[in-house]
Amino acid sequence: MPRFRLIVFTDAVAGQQADYDDWYNNVHLGDVAAVPGVVSAQRFRLRTPVAGTLPNQHLAIYEIDADDPDKVFEAINALSGTPQMVISEALDQSNMSVGLFEACSDRVVAP
Repeated sequence: MPRFRLIVFTDAVAGQQADYDDWYNNVHLGDVAAVPGVVSAQRFRLRTPVAGTLPNQHLAIYEIDADDPDKVFEAINALSGTPQMVISEALDQSNMSVGLFEACSDRVVAP
C-alpha cells in the first residue's frame, strides 16, 4: 500500500501547556491512531529553529497506509470533536496547519 503522512503543526493556548501536552500525548495520539488506516502517531517539540519561519512549536506526524488517504483524513475529521475524539480546549485551533503528504521519492537509509 502507499504510505502517506498527515502532518499537523499546533500549539497550546497560552497558559495551558501542561493540559495540552497531557491531552495530546495521552488521549489524542491514541484516538487518531485508532482510525483505520493510521498506523502510527508521534509528536515532536521544536528544539532549534534552523531556517525560515516556524510559526508553531509542536508537530505531530501520523503515518497512514491506505489506498485512499483522503478517506482516512475524512474519517479523522468526522470523529473530531465527538466523544471518540475529544478536542481539548488547551489546543489553539486558531493557529494550526495541517497537510496530507505523499512520498515522492524512495526512502534513503544511512549506510
